[in-house]
Amino acid sequence: MRLGGPWAWLLGLPTAVVYGSLALFVSVLHNVFLLYYVDTFVSVYKIDKAAFWVGETVFLLWNSLNDPLFGWLSDRQFLSSQPRSGAGLSSRAVVLARVRALGWHGPLLALSFLAFWVPWAPAGLQFLLCLCLYDGFLTLVDLHHHALLADLALSAHDRTHLNFYCSLFSAAGSLSVFASYAFWNKEDFSSFRAFCLALATGSGLGFVGAARLLRRRVEAAGREPGCPAMAVNDGLCEEELLVGGEEAGSITLGQYLQQLARHRNFLWFVGMDLVQVFHCHFNSNFFPLFLEHLLSDHISLSTGSFLLGISYVAPHLNNLYFLPLCRRWGVYAVVRGLFLLKLGLSLLMLLAGPDHPGLLCLFIASNRVFTEGTCKLLTLVVTDLVDEDLVLNHRKQAASALLFGMVALVTKPGQTFAPLLGTWLLCFYTGHDLFQQHPPAPVGSAQPWPEPPAPPPAQAPPLRQGCFYLLVLVPIACALLQLFTWSQFTLHGRRLHMVKAQRQSLSRAQTLDVKMV
Repeated sequence: MRLGGPWAWLLGLPTAVVYGSLALFVSVLHNVFLLYYVDTFVSVYKIDKAAFWVGETVFLLWNSLNDPLFGWLSDRQFLSSQPRSGAGLSSRAVVLARVRALGWHGPLLALSFLAFWVPWAPAGLQFLLCLCLYDGFLTLVDLHHHALLADLALSAHDRTHLNFYCSLFSAAGSLSVFASYAFWNKEDFSSFRAFCLALATGSGLGFVGAARLLRRRVEAAGREPGCPAMAVNDGLCEEELLVGGEEAGSITLGQYLQQLARHRNFLWFVGMDLVQVFHCHFNSNFFPLFLEHLLSDHISLSTGSFLLGISYVAPHLNNLYFLPLCRRWGVYAVVRGLFLLKLGLSLLMLLAGPDHPGLLCLFIASNRVFTEGTCKLLTLVVTDLVDEDLVLNHRKQAASALLFGMVALVTKPGQTFAPLLGTWLLCFYTGHDLFQQHPPAPVGSAQPWPEPPAPPPAQAPPLRQGCFYLLVLVPIACALLQLFTWSQFTLHGRRLHMVKAQRQSLSRAQTLDVKMV
């Protein structure tokens, strides 16, 4: 009876809360990973420089390819538009498969996270294996979690409702960044290991519990009329006959890529999203540099550390305000407004110049927060593209994970272009090579193998000016490119409503066909 009360309370949680909690269990691990994995291998394990760059190069290739690979393996059976004979899958079975995958891959993600903080192999080999294992399980979790957003809900209102809880729980998970400061000590690593063990244990158990709750909800939706357990999507009440096993009518990867090449809105979206991913990682990479060279004389070190920490939390909190706007005005209009806001603030900062510390501090923080927040909203646009892909190609089931994987394949190069283009522009304008000086030490991590000391003070004014122009001109260029590509995107307004209506009618037609048989 004592266990019945808490379990009954958990069973009574709304589906959106359970779905959003999965973002918490990813966020508590991933933010700590991003801050400390380089410093751990460089400063604690003393990894060789060549081994470090070999590991990063292999990781770059693996990180780019695993999204479409796992998406194809997960969803290739859903691509055919031809009727199949034999046993098929229901819409509910597809959701259950994704939930079960999260129940397995989530704990494995937590275990791969733990593997970073205990030396168990030569540093170079451990670095390579840990990065590939962690990113592989992270990709599997992200793909199935995002695919569920398209599978659990169809209307824009319901999807923004689910995304609202994802932002709320992601913000809570980002607080692990602040807690980690109390345990991080390179000389005595045992307390930090214990902290990471606690995070991994909580995350792994959370994945198991959330997956179990979601599975019970979906199973209950098939037994109870009207689907009272699944308040998000009535479509799960229907036993739609979908694709079965491998048969002659299956679509090859080449045919699928040809279909994507004809999907006009997909092409315009990935063009815009490539710029967005570039800008997000540009802000992340150069945030400490801008703080040091533009604001170091005006703010304390603790204030800079606080700004860096809060920049992880604020985008999620910011989305709690923008998601209700998406329900009212639509995601397209909100994203377009954010691009215009980015352009306006950057032009204002360019006109004001670098000699206004308060305005600079506000701009640096808001630029990162709004840019990261826009990235979170674009998940909703991909779910709409999933609907349009299903309608245009007459698929038997939405290939949600595969489409998310293809978007990642095209846009992830922006992560690499950001530091390369940023350092090249700075060197081209000022003649200052960041690799030839002692880099600014970011909070919680360190750049590996500092080179000779910084140039003489005479070069400081040009460097400060170069940082300022880099800070304001990159957002201006990104905003102009994005406003152009976004203006070509037509999946909004009447067209979006038409696609939603056609997907609902396709689902009903498939259900009627099964009942007729």
